[in-house]
Amino acid sequence: TLVLSEVLPVDVGSYSLFVCNRGGTAHWTISLRVIDRPDPPASCPFVSQLTHTSLVLSWSGPCFDGGSAITGYVVEFQRLDRSEPSDWTELINQCPNTSYRVRSGLDPQGQYHFRVRAYNAAGVSDPSEESDCIKMNTAGEPLQEVTSYVEVVPDTTHKARDHYQVHEKLGVGKFGEVYRMTHKQTGRVCAGKFYRARVSREKTAARQEIKLMKEIHHPKLVQCLAAYDTPSEIVMILEYIAGGELFERIVDENFDHTEPNSVNYMRQILEGIQYIHSKRIVHLDLKPENIVCVDSAGTLIKIIDFGLASKLEPGKHLMVLHGTPEFVAPEVVNYEPVDVATDMWSIGVICYILLSGESPFQGNSDAETLALVTAAQWDFNPESFDDITEEAKDFISGLLRKDKRTRLSCERALAHPWIALFDDSNSRSAKSLNKDKIRRFLARQKWKKAIIMPSYDVTISANALGKEAEQAVASLEKQLWSEPCFHRALHDLTESCGATVHLACTIQGTVLLTVFGKKAFSMFLKTGDTRHFCKPAEMRMHG
Repeated sequence: TLVLSEVLPVDVGSYSLFVCNRGGTAHWTISLRVIDRPDPPASCPFVSQLTHTSLVLSWSGPCFDGGSAITGYVVEFQRLDRSEPSDWTELINQCPNTSYRVRSGLDPQGQYHFRVRAYNAAGVSDPSEESDCIKMNTAGEPLQEVTSYVEVVPDTTHKARDHYQVHEKLGVGKFGEVYRMTHKQTGRVCAGKFYRARVSREKTAARQEIKLMKEIHHPKLVQCLAAYDTPSEIVMILEYIAGGELFERIVDENFDHTEPNSVNYMRQILEGIQYIHSKRIVHLDLKPENIVCVDSAGTLIKIIDFGLASKLEPGKHLMVLHGTPEFVAPEVVNYEPVDVATDMWSIGVICYILLSGESPFQGNSDAETLALVTAAQWDFNPESFDDITEEAKDFISGLLRKDKRTRLSCERALAHPWIALFDDSNSRSAKSLNKDKIRRFLARQKWKKAIIMPSYDVTISANALGKEAEQAVASLEKQLWSEPCFHRALHDLTESCGATVHLACTIQGTVLLTVFGKKAFSMFLKTGDTRHFCKPAEMRMHG
C-alpha cells in the first residue's frame, strides 16, 4: 500500500507501479484526478427584465471548475435600504443554469445586492462579486419581444466607452471579443462586439456585418442598437440575451423536452430565417450555439451571430468556404454557389439533433464529416427516432436533400404538416424525449495522457547452503523466474484536494516494486537518471 498525504491539483496525472524479477516484468498505470471547489463565478450577476417585483439574474460560470463538473449555483441577496445592510440570504440553492428568474420575495420598494456561488462534487465556491445596487421601485414593465426598432447610424466621433460602461468578457472569436456593457445614461444592459480591425480586410468585414444588422428588425433575431466606427476601434452594440443556448436549456432537469416543444422552437427559427431570406440575406452559420433563449424561464428564442452572413446580389454567384463542418451544406463543401436553400440544410441538421441528440453527419474527423456531408449520407437511427412522428421525419427529409433546388423553403417548411401537428390539447400529453444523447452532444471531450514505463533487471544469487536451505533457495528462485502478476489491481482514482490517497494492490511473485510519477519518468527519458525512482521502503510521491 502506498499512502499519499494531502494531495493537490499539481499531483494530477498518471502514475505507474512497476514490478520485475528474473521471469519478466509487469506494470500498471493509473490516473489520479484531484478535484477541488470551483473558482467563484467569473462575473457578478447582472439584471435584465426588471419589474417592480421580479427580475432575471445572469452571470458567467467559473474560469476553473475545480476538476469536477459544475452541478449548480447558489444565488444570494442582501437588502440595502435599511439602517444596516441585512445578512446574505439564499434565493435558491440548486440553480442548474447561469441565469435565474426571481419571481417573488422581493419588496417593490427594496434595494438589493445579488451574488452567486458555484458548486461541484467537492464543495461550494467563494461568492462572486456583488451586483450593482438594484432599486426595485425604479423598475418598468418586463421586456417582451421587441416591437420597436432603432435606426442605427454608426457614430464616427465617439468611442463606445464614452457612452457605455464595459464589464466582463462574454466571448471571444476570430472577429474579436464580446463584452457585457451598460449604457451610462439609461442603465440598459447590452452586449458590445469589439471587432479585431487592424487591417483593411478586417475593417471591411466588420462594416459589412454592421451594415447587414442595420437592415434586420425581427423579434426572432438579435438586434443592433448602436455602432461606433473610429480610426481606433469598430464596435457594434447588440441587445443582451440572458437565457443562454437553447440546447443547454433543453438538457436542464427542470425542462420537459418533447416533440411539441421542438416544433415550437423550429417554428421560431423558421420565422426568423424567413425574414432575412425575404431580404435576400443568408446566415450561413446556423448551428445550436447560435440559437439562444430570451430568458431563463420562457420558450422564446432568438438567432444570433451574423458574422458570416451575406447579401445575395442579383445576377452574381456567392461561393463561400467557411462554416461548421457538421452543419454546412454540400454546396459549401464543394465550393458551389450558395443561396437561401443553404440555410435550410443547416436547419434540417439542427432539427435532427433536437429530436434525437445525434448529429447526422458527425465523423471521426472534420475530413470524414465533410465527406459524409458531400455524399449526403444519413439515415434515421431506429433507436433514436422510435418515439418521433413520421411527420417529423418527413420534415427533416425535406430539408436534408443534396440537391438544394428540392429542399423545403421557409414558406413550405412553415406550412409542413409537422409544424401544425400539435395543439394545446395533445401537447400536454406528449411523451418526454430522452436527453442523454443531447447531453453527450454538448459535453466536451476529456483527454488523458498515458505513459509506458521501462523495466529493471533484478539478479538474486544464493551461497552454498545446506540441502534444506538449497531447496528453499531453489523454490525461491523458481518464484523469481516466474513472471509477476497483479492479483488485485489498482484503479483510477478521483479524490478531493487535501485528501489522503491509498494505493493498494496484491502482487503474486517475488518482486522489486518501483513507483514513480511524471517528473521522474521525464527525467529518465532525457538522461537515464534513476535517482528519482523509489525503493519499496521509501515510496513517496514524485509527481
